[in-house]
Amino acid sequence: MRLAALLAALRPVLPLVLGLSLGCSLSLLRASWSHGGGEDPCLGAAGRAGPPAGGAQPEAEDGRLGQGHEDFRPRIVPYYRDPNKPYKKVLRTRYIQTELGFHERLFVAVLTSKATLNTLAVAVNKTVAHHFPRLLYFTGLRSAKDDTYAQAEQIKALVTHLSINQDVYLGRAEEFIGGDEQARYCHGGFGYLLSRSLLLKLHPHLDSCRNEILSVRPDEWLGRCIIDFLGISCISQLQGQHYHTYELAKNSEPEKEEEEEFQAALAVHPVSDVTLMYRLHKHFSRIQLERAYQEIQELQMQIRNLTSLTPAGEAGLTWPVGINAPFLPKTRFEVISWDYFTEQYLFSCPDGSPKCELSGASKADVSDIIESALEQLNSRYQPSLRFSKRQLLNGYRRFDPTRGMEYTLDLLLEAVTQKGHSHVLVKRVSLVRPLSKVEIIPMPYVTEATRVQLVLPLTVQDLDFVANFLDMYAMNTLDTHDNALLTLLFIYHPYDAQRVSQVDVFAGVKTMVGELEKRYAEVKIPWISVKTEVPSQVKLMDIVSKKHPVDTLFFLASVWTEINMEFLNRCRMNTISNWQVFFPVHFQEFNPALVYRGEQTASSSTDFLRDGHFDRHSFAEACFYNSDYMTARTKLAADILDRDEVLEGMEVFDVFLHYSGLHLFRAVEPGLVQKYALRSCNPRLSEELYHRCVLSNLEGLASRSHLAMALFEQEQANST
Repeated sequence: MRLAALLAALRPVLPLVLGLSLGCSLSLLRASWSHGGGEDPCLGAAGRAGPPAGGAQPEAEDGRLGQGHEDFRPRIVPYYRDPNKPYKKVLRTRYIQTELGFHERLFVAVLTSKATLNTLAVAVNKTVAHHFPRLLYFTGLRSAKDDTYAQAEQIKALVTHLSINQDVYLGRAEEFIGGDEQARYCHGGFGYLLSRSLLLKLHPHLDSCRNEILSVRPDEWLGRCIIDFLGISCISQLQGQHYHTYELAKNSEPEKEEEEEFQAALAVHPVSDVTLMYRLHKHFSRIQLERAYQEIQELQMQIRNLTSLTPAGEAGLTWPVGINAPFLPKTRFEVISWDYFTEQYLFSCPDGSPKCELSGASKADVSDIIESALEQLNSRYQPSLRFSKRQLLNGYRRFDPTRGMEYTLDLLLEAVTQKGHSHVLVKRVSLVRPLSKVEIIPMPYVTEATRVQLVLPLTVQDLDFVANFLDMYAMNTLDTHDNALLTLLFIYHPYDAQRVSQVDVFAGVKTMVGELEKRYAEVKIPWISVKTEVPSQVKLMDIVSKKHPVDTLFFLASVWTEINMEFLNRCRMNTISNWQVFFPVHFQEFNPALVYRGEQTASSSTDFLRDGHFDRHSFAEACFYNSDYMTARTKLAADILDRDEVLEGMEVFDVFLHYSGLHLFRAVEPGLVQKYALRSCNPRLSEELYHRCVLSNLEGLASRSHLAMALFEQEQANST
């Protein structure tokens, strides 16, 4: 009876107990299957515990990286926040490899001397420096080994095939004089490769090597040190990769060297003079170019053979073989236009004029493409025909972003047969200059944590737009606690400056600033008053520059600019001290009265690109560091000798363009949008600046289709 009563009492909770028991049993079975070996997965501190704090540690049982290779394994760095300190935004690095601490794959050191620093060392720098990410020169009183020519691309290819977790002492192996026959050192004249792991192991023994090993030759001394303390001898091949070298004889001519050993050499030694170094570089560059052309031909043949097996068949083969097919526009707005040119003139000019003289890079491009066309024709039809150019009748070119620059040429040629008969004919040829391999240009490191100092010049004509600017500044920077400050420049006309005690034309703006400072107690918005009839951008920046530290990042804004965090971050990333300045091309919305003609405006923010244009005539916005501006401004002052009238015809863009060696990065900026407004163009400025302002106003009215529709409606209204 008691058992029945107990079961009756436990019946409501019996399913719960059975479920918990079954769940625990299944979890234990799964854990035992996963770990295997009968080990208890629930062992605590006294048993086989779980992974240590800070991240998993891979074992070395199956060939994976073990404890000796922490430098090449990503580590999880725990984030600790001290509750007693105020919160600070965590700074993240720009690249993953920087955050994980990855090392550069190849570091190149060149040993030189004062006697050859201006000769052979310069030749080495000109032939290999642009191929290596890091190149350093070590010089001393003794004559070091800088009489070596190295094929940089071949060495980089060799290094990419070597494992990073192995001690490497690779070069041209030589025997010690009177030493052990098994021991070898790497000859310094031909260069050698040392792995980082080997150098780390060798570092504690360098003092002992200096005291115990005596040798006149540095390469022998280094080889003996590595052998005695690490037991590693120099080798000429590793992991299937060979370190090929070639010893150059006296009075040899590189152009006549046709041995296979010479063709495959990574390093050539000794190079007696600078001229021989350049001759070697020219010869090996020609060899690499021929190899590249041969590889291209082989790949094109493989593509032709495989195309017949594809669903499209022979029709799917593009021209040239291996190059992307031409871009196919989906609408008429996506059609890529062709630019017409002759040997003397270009009919698509950067300034918008219908005709301009062909010069500079464009002239060199046209000459090169005509020469390439003749070379291709002669290689195809010789020895039956020999072509020579009489005249370029018509030339067309366009840039296709999917494949490169395309050309169509109508050439007036003279064809000469083997018997000497000549004939003049017109031949149309098509050529493509394909896009080459994309490279990542090394740039100095920058972060998104840099403070941006906004500078806003204001005139009386800008008063109607200040309220919107301050609202956008407060919403997108002050509310989001973005690291951006604002300085106002009040530009008084001399007449208004005399009456400032009675009527201050900027009193309303100062009131708005006071209200912002009350709303945001930690924010101060200073202003600077300037009296001038000609508000030169350079003169205004001279005043602001003197009131800020040299490491200040300026953003020179206009009153129509709508500040947002997205653009400020790009301003920080695209402006690099002592390297690059950023001049964004803002997006200017069209006049809504002409675009919509009383209809409802576009509601979606993504539609604005259809209702405006990028204003390439405006240089009002700029991002630059104060130190860079001061350097360029000093050079400008030495050039103009304090002639103020010259400054009235210049903008900050002109200062950096003509008086600094920095990169000028000018690009369209979709995040920098301006509402339509009719700018006030000051006729007291230079003719060029005034003309730019007028063009900006005219092109900012509406598109051609909108203007045509407005004219059509006006004519219809007048006719009725």
